[in-house]
Amino acid sequence: MKEAKDVLRVVGMILLGVFVFAVAAPLVLKVAGLTLGIIGLLIGVAVFLIKVAVVLAIGYLILVGIRALLR
Repeated sequence: MKEAKDVLRVVGMILLGVFVFAVAAPLVLKVAGLTLGIIGLLIGVAVFLIKVAVVLAIGYLILVGIRALLR
């Protein structure tokens, strides 16, 4: 009888492991994907802002250069 309890306990643990693997693993991967998506979006926004800053700086330098030539 004790061996049957042990076998049922092992089978229960295996079924619990399969359940966790089938249910929790996709949820964890989805959260990780969402986090990576957010990080990628933030990096994309940062790169866009750097490009805008460079364009504004070049435009300002051109404007100052033209103003200096006209004086």
